Amino acid sequence: MAAAQGLPSWEPTARIVLGLLGLVLSVYALHVELSRERDPDYRAMCDLGESVSCSKVFTSRWGRGFGLVQLFVAKDSVLNQPNSVLGVLFYTLQMGLGLSLSKKAALALVICSWVSVAGSLYLASILAFVLGDFCMVCVSTYVINFALLYTNLKRQKAIEGMKEKTG
Repeated sequence: MAAAQGLPSWEPTARIVLGLLGLVLSVYALHVELSRERDPDYRAMCDLGESVSCSKVFTSRWGRGFGLVQLFVAKDSVLNQPNSVLGVLFYTLQMGLGLSLSKKAALALVICSWVSVAGSLYLASILAFVLGDFCMVCVSTYVINFALLYTNLKRQKAIEGMKEKTG
């Protein structure tokens, strides 16, 4: 792939690793949430104590639609999806769009990453100041989202540079 020579050599591997880690964490979060809904006594591997409980976070009001969607639609609306479903979509999009070398795809990746980082900051503040909990799965996805933003900014800069050289 000669056109990809301008991309940092680490970028494709980093994108796949970050995307897969995010995808695995999102699927696990969904599993925990659904298991807890079926069985209130379900104890997830990430539930280490009273204030270190991912299942408490996932099943909180903020575990669906960032706690915001239910302000506009019914709590059980199809539009009020678990954040983990949004994560599955986001990480799939990151890996899929990462296959394209177009400027539009690079811009979409950066915009989606900025939105995910804003969401991460919002949810981290809810985690710390409202729920008073530490969720290892959540914090791990926040780190992944920041790393994807960095990766996407580097990618966008490289693609802009490649297009200028060939254009």
